[in-house]
Amino acid sequence: MSSFANPEALASTQWVADHLNDPQVRVIEVVQSSSSSRGMHHYENGHIPGAVVWDFEMDSVRYGILDKTGLEALLSRTGITPETTIVLYCARDNLLATYVLWQLKIYGHKNLRLLNGYKEKWIDENRPITKEVPLIVPAIYIAQEPNWNLRANHDYVLQSIGKNSRVLVDTRTVEMYSGLEKAGTKRGGHIPGAVNLAAHRELNSEGSSIGWRTPTAHSDGTFKSKAELQALFNSLGITSDKEIITYCVRGGLSTHAWFTLTQLLGYPNVREYDRSWHEWGDLEDTPIET
Repeated sequence: MSSFANPEALASTQWVADHLNDPQVRVIEVVQSSSSSRGMHHYENGHIPGAVVWDFEMDSVRYGILDKTGLEALLSRTGITPETTIVLYCARDNLLATYVLWQLKIYGHKNLRLLNGYKEKWIDENRPITKEVPLIVPAIYIAQEPNWNLRANHDYVLQSIGKNSRVLVDTRTVEMYSGLEKAGTKRGGHIPGAVNLAAHRELNSEGSSIGWRTPTAHSDGTFKSKAELQALFNSLGITSDKEIITYCVRGGLSTHAWFTLTQLLGYPNVREYDRSWHEWGDLEDTPIET
């Protein structure tokens, strides 16, 4: 991890184990209450000791961003101050965690880490798990004004099509990128000119989703080396001299790519189109390639 542009953006399982009783560290498990693969039961059945739970659908605006007041309320009731180091993780693929981390970056929180590996890695290493919900003393959190340079909206993406100085990165599966799968939207395909940093969706035998696997991480969720990551992005023309715009279905895969580019490789100009194909593919007049 030391070769990454910002090695402090990752927390190894050992680092978390060493800081379980650190009052300046708050560990957060992010769940999605309606999801069978990432639901609240994952937290209730056992979590990292001291971890509190944030529900992606209740504590965040699903497929959107918390306003400043909402974010301040969430962090305050979780006992977090601007000086707290926040460590985020979730089950299966860490995509909800990177989505939340990106939002916290927008509002200027400084000390943010992503568990390097999924929750399953912590469990596989026989590290402690508890069902006990920690008692939290509320704090007062005042957020910075949002940095919208980290976000791209529909109009910004539309204006970016065909610009040599910008690269659109579609992080969905090959089937979604090509239009064979519409991902629940009216139309399939991809934004014109976008390159495909293709993810793979793992399914159970009956077809239900297990989780996503990204080309930037190993099977246990730990990130590949800086050299491997740089070679992967270079092969797709995703270079640091250009402005990068990441998107996927609803923001999970693409914020994972945003994290990799900005925090691990140090790319200076990366925006996340968090409305992603959930918005673009449902509009009647957006340009699409297949």
